[in-house]
Parts: sequence; C-alpha cells; structure tokens
Amino acid sequence: MSQVAGKEEIKLKRGLKNRHIQMIALGGAIGTGLFYGSAESIALVGPAILLAYLLGGFIIYLIMTMMGEMSTHEPVAGAFSHFSYKYWGEFPGFLAGWNYWFLYILVSMAELSVIGIYIQVWFPDIPLWVSSLTVLIIITIINLFSIRIYGEFEFWFALVKVLAIILLIALGAYLILTGTDGASIANLWQHGGFFPYGIKEFLLSLVIVMFSFGGTELIGITAGEADDPKKSIPKAIKQVIWRILLFYILSIAVLMILHPWNEIGTDGSPFVIIFKEMGFGIVNTPLGEINIPATFFNIVVLSAAISVYNSGIYSNGRMLFGLAEQGNAPKLFMKLNRNSAPVVAILFSSLCTLIAVVINFLVPEGAFMRIMSLAVAAATITWGLIVIVQYKFRKQVDEKSLTFKVPFYPISNFIALAFLALLLVMMTQSGNMVYAVIVIPIWIIVLYIGFRVKKRLEKH
Repeated sequence: MSQVAGKEEIKLKRGLKNRHIQMIALGGAIGTGLFYGSAESIALVGPAILLAYLLGGFIIYLIMTMMGEMSTHEPVAGAFSHFSYKYWGEFPGFLAGWNYWFLYILVSMAELSVIGIYIQVWFPDIPLWVSSLTVLIIITIINLFSIRIYGEFEFWFALVKVLAIILLIALGAYLILTGTDGASIANLWQHGGFFPYGIKEFLLSLVIVMFSFGGTELIGITAGEADDPKKSIPKAIKQVIWRILLFYILSIAVLMILHPWNEIGTDGSPFVIIFKEMGFGIVNTPLGEINIPATFFNIVVLSAAISVYNSGIYSNGRMLFGLAEQGNAPKLFMKLNRNSAPVVAILFSSLCTLIAVVINFLVPEGAFMRIMSLAVAAATITWGLIVIVQYKFRKQVDEKSLTFKVPFYPISNFIALAFLALLLVMMTQSGNMVYAVIVIPIWIIVLYIGFRVKKRLEKH
C-alpha cells in the first residue's frame, strides 16, 4: 500500500466516507446493464426478467458478503488479489488480480461503447468513436486528482441515477393510476404470459442480469481507502443490496406496465424509447418538439455510463497498484502523483480501454453485446475466486475475530458456485456468447504462462 520515494513514504489515502462507499457501489451496479442492457433481457424473457433480477440479486448479495467479510477483517488495497494470494496461493493471487483488472477493462469498454449511442439521440451525425474518446480523456484526467475528488464526483453521479430512478417510478405510478393510454398492469401477462419463452430463455437472461449487477464488489476495492472500513463496509453492503434490487425490479416493472414489453425493442435505452413512443411530455420550443421525459432520461443514462466508466478507471488503477506491490506487475505501476493517485496504473488502464474506441470505429453495430459477454465471462472467474477464497479464508482465521460474517456459510458458497457454473453453461447455448466461454481457458493459460515467466525472472 505504499512506496518509498526518497525519505518519504507515500500511501494511498483513506479519504472515502461511508456515503462515498455506498454511492460507489450503487454507481458501479446501476449503469449500462440496467439502462441499456435491460432492453436485451426484456426482449429475451419478457416479464419473467423480474424473477431473474431477484435470483441474480440474491447470488450477488452472497458474493458481496463474502468479499465484505474478508475486507472488514483485513482492509487492504487490491483486495481480490491480496486475499487469493494469502489464503490460496501464488497463482490464484496472480490470476485474481490480473483477471479483475481485465474484467473492469471490459466493463469500461462496454460503457464507452454505448455512450455514443446516447449522444446520437441528440447529435446523430457524431460518430460513436468520437464520443467514446472524448469521455475517456475527461474521466482519465479526473481520476488523476485526489481520491476525495473522485469520491465526490462519483457520489454526485450516482445520486443523479438514484434520483432519476425514483422519479421514473413516481412518474410511472402517476401515469398508471391516471389511466394513460397503453399503461396497464395487465401488460405483465397479456402478451404471451409472464413466462412467454420458457425456462431456457429465463436462464439465459441471467447472463445479462449478472452483467447488470457487476460492480457491487467494488466495495471490497474501496476498503484500502475507507475511513472506517470495519463499520462502513458492512453498512454499505446491507444498504446497497436492497436498494439495487428495489431500483431494478420496480423500475423495470414500471416500464413494462407503461408499455407492452414486446414492443420496446433493443435499439436504445428502454427508459428513453418508451417515453418517446408514448408521446408523453412533448413541448414545442424554438428548436422544435422536445420530449421532456425522454430527453431527461437520456441525460441520466448518459451520466450513468460515464459514472461506471469512472468507477472502472478507479478500480483498475488500484488493482494494478496492488499487483505491483505483490511483485505481480512492474513496479512502475506503484508510482503515485502528488495527489496520491496511482498515475501510471491509471494511464495504462485508460490506454487499454482505447480498444473500445477502435471497436466502435470498426464495427459499431453490436459492439456492446460482444464486449458484455466477455465481461460476464471474466466476472464469473472473479466471483468464483471470491467464493472459493472466502471458504479457505474462513478455515484459516479465528471465527470469533470476525466482525462481519457471511450468512449460511458454507452452504452459501456451494449455492453461489453452482449458480456461476450454470451461468457458463447457459452462455454456451447462445451463438453471441459462446465465444466468450471459449476465451476463459485461453485467458487463464495466458496468465499462467505470464506467472511462470515472472517466477523464472525472480530466480535470476
């Protein structure tokens, strides 16, 4: 967690308050998966997507508590890699660190890939890659400032998303109660039933659902810079999970009640599409007709994508910093600037996300789904490692010393692993996702080769 520069020891600063940690977790989870990916999941499974979010939310809660148990007992930077290294072995630690970094590179790329789609709602002539590149540069600069500035930036970004969802739910309830044309609770079962496509599609929708929940484990990353991790981490986990479930399930339920789910489509955010098609809230201005709700929610979904990209650059920088401390990455990544931000690690991670800009330039159609499936595959490795490492962690520590414990241990570990295995199996059943499953063993082999090279260099 530190580096020596001359006679001074420079450390990551503990500048995150409880409100920052809670909003970072919310900001990481309430993003493109909900605002954009929900269109794909609704089209895939219909109203049954509500049950998919309940099931996925339960599993991610178990995984969050596993990460939280270890982080509150031993708050460190680069938590995933640290715990895997300490309680399982050298290669699991190496794998955990680099895979989590790779995961958030992919998540960051997914966010960048849809930013241009939102911008084109207003400015259709701006290429997708131009919008992506502009956001990349701005967010990278912000992350080079102090952690407190990052925390405040993410706090307000996440707050905008939360308030927007609350407003959506309230507005939706008003439109439903006042009998707006097309709005009916019967929309949840009238168009083919609650389960219109059967169990296979329901299980397949879990892949997109779990992408939506990705980011909640950021709570563990923040432990190294939290003011009082033993209190703030458990509190954040308990408060965040029910809020996420409430926001996801209520907001998507409102959307499907307002408008027949089978007419939403997948050409943009359903939060924007539905209000456009309803024609509600249109006003005439000197610039022409403006749909106020659709415009407002397009601003929100754009800020949501930027917010999650912000969280991605933050976590990537800290993970590379932790890897460098362990000797699993070049020591160059330990270099901090005057604001105690890991400058080289942040810049390198940001440079890697430029691949998203290239993808949007070369193949703008379908870029999001390609990157998303890879992100879920990488997330499955990370979540699986958390489950296994926490099981091993519990075997090696005094249970009485734990201030925060995983519920239903060890049954919860077996349930989570079975679910993750199911996730990979379902990905093999989709032509758009099967290649991501194939990448997993290749990626692990590449990392193992890198690990052996590192060990050989250490001997010389």
